[in-house]
Amino acid sequence: MFIDYAEIEVKAGDGGDGAVSFRREKYVPKGGPAGGNGGKGGSIVFEAYHNLFTLLDFRYKKHYAAQKGAAGGSSLKDGKNGDDIVIQVPVGTIIKDAETGKTIADLNEHGKKVIVVKGGKGGKGNSNFATPTNQAPRYAEPGRPGEVRKVTLELKLIADVGLVGFPNAGKSTLISTISAAKPKIADYPFTTLEPNLGIVKYKDYQSFTVADIPGIIEGAHEGKGLGHKFLKHIERTKILLFLIDVTSENYQKDYNILLNELKSYSPKLAEKKKIVSLSKIDLIEESELKKLTKKKLRNSDSPLLLFSAVSNIGITGLLDYLWKEIKDNE
Repeated sequence: MFIDYAEIEVKAGDGGDGAVSFRREKYVPKGGPAGGNGGKGGSIVFEAYHNLFTLLDFRYKKHYAAQKGAAGGSSLKDGKNGDDIVIQVPVGTIIKDAETGKTIADLNEHGKKVIVVKGGKGGKGNSNFATPTNQAPRYAEPGRPGEVRKVTLELKLIADVGLVGFPNAGKSTLISTISAAKPKIADYPFTTLEPNLGIVKYKDYQSFTVADIPGIIEGAHEGKGLGHKFLKHIERTKILLFLIDVTSENYQKDYNILLNELKSYSPKLAEKKKIVSLSKIDLIEESELKKLTKKKLRNSDSPLLLFSAVSNIGITGLLDYLWKEIKDNE
């Protein structure tokens, strides 16, 4: 199951209390203060990990607490620091403060880390408070509490190519043909109810990633259809591949609607490289197909790429074109 949003509470460990203790040595009846310091509480760290693809785990576990620092001991022994908790999340996870909405971190690279809540400082033992006028202090400092906050986790897929098109345009069929991803495929709208990420093997041990985004309809930027829930996943892709059903009555109109939805949702999307293709070309006559080879839509950055994922027609040429554009846009 693909889960791209979660809200959890994280609590860092409290610092350990400082100790009140005195030296107990033979022939030294009144030894000086020897209370050790308390250990620091553990922090909670989030780390991006490339082998995770969903926030599903956070649906079942909502609270995370790091270890407390140990109390200080006698003979100037400091308490042990509490262990940190490292929480792994998929690459592309944005962490926000749940109360303010402020972004804490954007973990958009494998291995990137951020401390979200810091452990409390350990309290000082009584050995730290000795003075010439008070050589035997009988008090120590308590450990400070660790930070606590509620955070939201929002996952945005990171892919080289984002597939854009109306429901039933053939995006799922294409991604199942060119990668090992196996999205649900059927001949009705909104078959895909969650984004799919496929890794495309290309020639000499090279590869790139393709995100199959659920179908967009007119008004998607206002939340209609599957709306905002999935448009956000297109923001991180390098290149947008528009899929238009070859049996459509007006290719330019379909492309304009899709482009307008993306622009209305995020102006940045309009700046991305846009490649336009016609899918399902096995459904039209050869004579009609020849007419389309020279056609180009307004406001697109490519000629019309023609393919049929079902019949495996034009797939090699499509992948070659995508690979070239990916390398040109690095």
